[in-house]
Amino acid sequence: MAVDFEIEEVSEGESPAVQKAFAAFDPAVIEDLVDAAFRYMKVSSSTELSIAVVGVEEMERIHLEWMNLPGPTDVMSFPMDELEPGTEEEPTEGVLGDIILCPAVAAAQAENAGHSTLDEYCLLTVHGILHCLGFDHATAEEEAEMFGIQRTILEQFLGRAAPVETRF
Repeated sequence: MAVDFEIEEVSEGESPAVQKAFAAFDPAVIEDLVDAAFRYMKVSSSTELSIAVVGVEEMERIHLEWMNLPGPTDVMSFPMDELEPGTEEEPTEGVLGDIILCPAVAAAQAENAGHSTLDEYCLLTVHGILHCLGFDHATAEEEAEMFGIQRTILEQFLGRAAPVETRF
């Protein structure tokens, strides 16, 4: 599996909460999670995925540029090869795309939901993967399908109940 991580350096002037949020990101856990999600969705282990961990300012910039929405968000997904889930016989492969995570937002959501920041990173990573595979949650039906798959992947990976999703 080809997961490429790009983690922004945290400036010394950042608040202790933001520093702690960045420190909670564990590339080894996330790489294992991506592997589990790829297996579940029948995505070839040779498929490429990039995960960036960025600060509030960078996420605000990207959110405004790509969604025309002000302020930071928790996760953004940028599919590349428009891949879809594969099958046992034909796992999908190619370049899945890019997922961008914002630690400050993730940590705040984790605290509000009552779970760890690492759990929130896991939730957001699977959410991003599913978006890159063409899933969405614009309608109640789409949300039920996407969040159901998301919960199943997380529960299998974590070996316990999945963290609670943030809904806007």
